[in-house]
Amino acid sequence: MPALTLQLLESPYAVCRLPAGASAPSPVPGAFSLLIQAAEETTLVCPLDQAPQGAEVDAGWRCFRILQVFDFSVPGILASVLVPLAQAGIGIFASSTFSTDYVLVKAGDLDRAMEALNAAGHSVKA
Repeated sequence: MPALTLQLLESPYAVCRLPAGASAPSPVPGAFSLLIQAAEETTLVCPLDQAPQGAEVDAGWRCFRILQVFDFSVPGILASVLVPLAQAGIGIFASSTFSTDYVLVKAGDLDRAMEALNAAGHSVKA
């Protein structure tokens, strides 16, 4: 598995839950946001200052973006980031886009997460 370069995004993030079928406001375009509308709930991941009123909000997340772009056929990219975090006892919220992956960790775990990723051979840009 190649060594990866991860960028720590600037904003603190929130993971928000709304009822199924609820309309969620679109976050202001920026470094990262995510809207998932599933049968059981609507989930919005956005900068903390954009968390919608009335949502169940889990605040205090920090977000890493994998800077490299890999073909879908390359296995283990996300696992190479998640395994060291799991071994360090760090919980995550992960998401993928067409081009890359994003991994969020709680702000209180940020220093340990950066240490675990560096120890695994990855480079983290803050």
